[in-house]
Amino acid sequence: MKVLLDISSDAYLVAFFLYCLAFLFYVVTMAGKSWGGRDPEKHVKRWGRISFVTSCLGLAAQFTYFITRWIGGGHIPNSNMYEFMSLLAMLIMVAFTVVYLIYRTPVLGVFSLPIAVIIMGYASVFPQEVQPLIPALDSIWLKLHVSLAALGEAFFAVGFAAGFMYLLRTMDFKAKTKAAIRSQRWLEFTIFSILVVVGFIACVFIFRGAGYEAEFTQTTEYVDSAGQQQTKVEDVKYTMPPIVGPHNSEVKSYQPFLGLNKPLFNAPSWMEGVNAGRKLNTVIWSLLSGVLLFGLLRLILRKPIGEAIQPIMDGIDPRDLDEIGYRAIAIGFPIFTLGALVFAMIWAQIAWSRFWGWDPKEVWALIVWLFYSAYLHLRLSRGWHGTKSSWLAVIGLMVVMFTLVGVNLIIAGLHSYAGV
Repeated sequence: MKVLLDISSDAYLVAFFLYCLAFLFYVVTMAGKSWGGRDPEKHVKRWGRISFVTSCLGLAAQFTYFITRWIGGGHIPNSNMYEFMSLLAMLIMVAFTVVYLIYRTPVLGVFSLPIAVIIMGYASVFPQEVQPLIPALDSIWLKLHVSLAALGEAFFAVGFAAGFMYLLRTMDFKAKTKAAIRSQRWLEFTIFSILVVVGFIACVFIFRGAGYEAEFTQTTEYVDSAGQQQTKVEDVKYTMPPIVGPHNSEVKSYQPFLGLNKPLFNAPSWMEGVNAGRKLNTVIWSLLSGVLLFGLLRLILRKPIGEAIQPIMDGIDPRDLDEIGYRAIAIGFPIFTLGALVFAMIWAQIAWSRFWGWDPKEVWALIVWLFYSAYLHLRLSRGWHGTKSSWLAVIGLMVVMFTLVGVNLIIAGLHSYAGV
């Protein structure tokens, strides 16, 4: 079994690097159209084929990761954050492949593959050991619930990519009206949000590679089930330099960093949980690194990042992008409905003897479903095409990512196992 898990780990790395290579090939496909002495049509056809084959090889490698981890671990790999996010990245590539085969639009790879790569990097932040299933998770309904929910979200991610591309293609960065400036700023904010996630991943791996650790002893007072006041002392370990320390804690061990030899402040008392301070510290580091990356890119490009990317979109019909975004979401919606709601409720009845319990994850899954229901209603009944539809596709994926990241890791609930 260990041999299979080693093969699985190697296949995951191969898939990651092949996706990165395929992304570069897709950029060459689109950017190379304007290079001198080239036939744009032949260039796009040739490099588009090379890019697609490379991404398919990456997908095959990730399938190898999935199957070998399933066999080696004894259960389908979707029971913790590492496995689920890895599964989501793989299914995003499946969704991208399906949509690409329908529309043959190479530029879609320029924006879809980075999403898969970022999610794979994010997955690698979490513990990668195979963990035994708790009884509530050992069910065929869990497999259907998680897998179909992830597949639906994967098509939503492709819809996001198409919607984002539409906004880039149609945005007038020279316009100075209030509405135009507001749209430009929101587009830059979307790019900044993506860079915050990239910054978070970079911080984790940089400090992990440096072997950084700090440890605190936190004292917590609480009232037990008998109404008695109790005191609990726990150790809290940080793997990033503590800008924020745990509430009511003392330093146990601390590695100075950039002149800091103690936290600047402690987490407020209303942030409950032994890991509340560490999570707030992670959020601050993610924001700081995102600001740094965004500022460096703006300094290098000397213009809005969206405006610098826009030339790649030359020659692309915005109506095609609008159609791709809609079709991807239309495919994903019924799949998500089955996985995230129908099969989830069946599993909840078996595991917890109720179909619905207003658990935070259940509530946010419902919010995602209602959001995309509104998207389809507004598009089909109210004629929300083009810019309005694309903005909804972009916002939709942000709601999905909060459901996956924010709810799993920040809000306590019955689904907290996913953040282990």
